[in-house]
Amino acid sequence: MTTHLTTSPTDAAARIRRGQIVAFPTETVYGLGADAFNPEAVRRIFAAKGRPSDNPLIVHIHDLAQVDDLAATVPDAAATLLEHFVPGPLTLILPKRPTVPDVVTGGLDTVGIRMPRHPVAQVFLEACACPVAAPSANRSGRPSPTTWEAVLADLDGRISCILKGDRTPVGLESTVVDCTEVPPLVLRAGAITLEQLQAVWPSVRLSPDVHTAKRRSPGTRYRHYAPRAHICLVDHPDEAEAAPDTAYIGLDAPSDTFGLHLACDDLDDYAHELFDFFRRCDAADIATIYAQRVQERGLGVALMDRLRRAAAG
Repeated sequence: MTTHLTTSPTDAAARIRRGQIVAFPTETVYGLGADAFNPEAVRRIFAAKGRPSDNPLIVHIHDLAQVDDLAATVPDAAATLLEHFVPGPLTLILPKRPTVPDVVTGGLDTVGIRMPRHPVAQVFLEACACPVAAPSANRSGRPSPTTWEAVLADLDGRISCILKGDRTPVGLESTVVDCTEVPPLVLRAGAITLEQLQAVWPSVRLSPDVHTAKRRSPGTRYRHYAPRAHICLVDHPDEAEAAPDTAYIGLDAPSDTFGLHLACDDLDDYAHELFDFFRRCDAADIATIYAQRVQERGLGVALMDRLRRAAAG
């Protein structure tokens, strides 16, 4: 298969309607989509990525009216979060309708729903004329792609089409909130912070049960976000061992010379650069990446989650 490259959302959407799988940009990372109501097409996503079949997918929509096509009920908390944060980098876990294929939800009775705010994604999803199931557009376990070039590097010849856009502005995946629980639980930290969620629904909490999070939330159950290099977390760049085959990323600038290094302006910049930096390190045959820890509040919760998962990989 030759992977087609296009800048036309309507061209890419026509392929979705024909049962093909298409990578497309969102504000978080690039997604790999298929018609959520076409089980055969959805299975092609798992095959292309090498993704375990029990790892649920997020269903992307362009209109809030589509929530009723997917969710059996919408609790009050979910309705409030939809009002304040959608469209945006937020995924809500809701009870699913029986018509949603089990392959989409990993056999669960819940479904994750998200409406991106990215303008290209919005045009693409509207042209698809169906909800689109989509995980990140990378080989399973690899760093999530923030550029179409990263998608091509991982999936060239394995998918039908890549809808080319700019580099994604956020760089980390969406926040996942389980609204089937009382109080609602954050299963995966992301660009929308716990503090922002609590400002509109004060009882929202981080999930204390890692097993529930792993079962219901995409991107939490298996090895994830890892470059080929070993990841070593440090509190300050002075703890890192500089060498031509080592790299450093963090908020504080290093005084030593690394093969690659990046001092980020703030947490937003760190999150935006992280996965792209991992891929640059792979291209440069970096053996060890030193990544600076950050305080776990606000966006720092999501950033530390990704760093720990990458280091564990």
